[in-house]
Amino acid sequence: MKILIINGPKLNLLGTREPQIYGNVSFEDYFETLKNEFKMDLSYFQSDNEQELISALKSSSADGIIINAGSFTHSSVALRDCISAISIPVVEVHISNISARESFRHESFLSPVCVGCIFGFGLKSYALALHFFDQK
Repeated sequence: MKILIINGPKLNLLGTREPQIYGNVSFEDYFETLKNEFKMDLSYFQSDNEQELISALKSSSADGIIINAGSFTHSSVALRDCISAISIPVVEVHISNISARESFRHESFLSPVCVGCIFGFGLKSYALALHFFDQK
């Protein structure tokens, strides 16, 4: 099974950015852990640019997509419309519990068009999403 993980703005700073919220492990290091744990064809894309995230979604040939759109989660109708338009199942993940944070983070534009949402389990949120695809 081929899975694409897409990370949005500032997620390339994991490990150094607000470690009290996001931990002290870089996503690149955690991605290596995921590749060792799951016998899937995993690929990873990160961008701070909304259009690049949309292009990655539209051009993907993956069997499933895991997306952490970061702050675009709460503002991007364009990402929502793109996820709605593609036939690949998408799972939304967040490292922190977005419902326990600032009120503007409580609404996700993406959740209604994703097959599921996982948040609040740190980087393990990605592994939980991979378990969903591994069961298919």
